[in-house]
Amino acid sequence: MSASQKPSVLFVCVHNAGRSQMAAAYLRSLGEGRIEVRSAGSAPAGSVNPAAVTAMAEDGIDMSAELPKVLTTQAVQESDVVITMGCGDACPIFPGKRYEDWKLEDPAGQGVEAVRPIRDEIKARVSALITDLLTAT
Repeated sequence: MSASQKPSVLFVCVHNAGRSQMAAAYLRSLGEGRIEVRSAGSAPAGSVNPAAVTAMAEDGIDMSAELPKVLTTQAVQESDVVITMGCGDACPIFPGKRYEDWKLEDPAGQGVEAVRPIRDEIKARVSALITDLLTAT
């Protein structure tokens, strides 16, 4: 990544319906356009988790129009940071990329009450990531 380029982050979880979608939504919102954001899953669901959509709306972020996307090698190649969401995803490894695995509870099948603490942890991690990426550039 050159100094003139925006850093880019790819969030990956199996279904791209909960954790990775929430992380991407926070990074888009809190990053204020300073970081390129992608999210994907190795086996994308048909839609985003409704409890995740509700939990994010409570924090002022609308992700109701988001759709799960399939993980591609190109998405990994085009990202500076690849963050998997504690789901043991097989993700292509390329030299020079930064990889992190965020161990987070899976919100699948849970109500909004159970999703809120996951959302809050994701927000804290994304805030720290933004600080780290923007001070590094």
